[in-house]
Amino acid sequence: MKYLLLFMLTCSVYLAPAQIAFNTGSVQLDSDLKTINSRANLDLSLFNKEMHVSYNVSEKKLNYMSVSLGMIPGEIYISLEIAKIARVSLDRVLTVYRSHKSKGWGVIAKELGVKPGSAAFHQLKHNASSKKGKGSGKKHNHKKKAGRR
Repeated sequence: MKYLLLFMLTCSVYLAPAQIAFNTGSVQLDSDLKTINSRANLDLSLFNKEMHVSYNVSEKKLNYMSVSLGMIPGEIYISLEIAKIARVSLDRVLTVYRSHKSKGWGVIAKELGVKPGSAAFHQLKHNASSKKGKGSGKKHNHKKKAGRR
């Protein structure tokens, strides 16, 4: 019985990230958000610093989003992107999130004026694709070595 319980617990740890559903209406955007989320979880402090600098959002607000609203890093990222692209306040995005979170980010984005197929939605997808390729939560040294070619 103990082994079965241990096996189930181990499986749930590995399967939990696969069960994240952003429901944006775009398979690629959902995938990019999962990647962003996974990489952010490697170093939440670095992720929060990046969000603070990139979106000029206070650490207090990021903490509120994470702790009080229970948002995961991928949701924090997309909420900040939607606020920027839709030119609405982050508080407006969070209000819509609270009332429509069960319907997914596609509905939230649409409610805020980022409609599927629109230039704003394509910008959202492009930005997420660019973001997922940046960083992994680990610091790398990319300095070129001096010497002959």
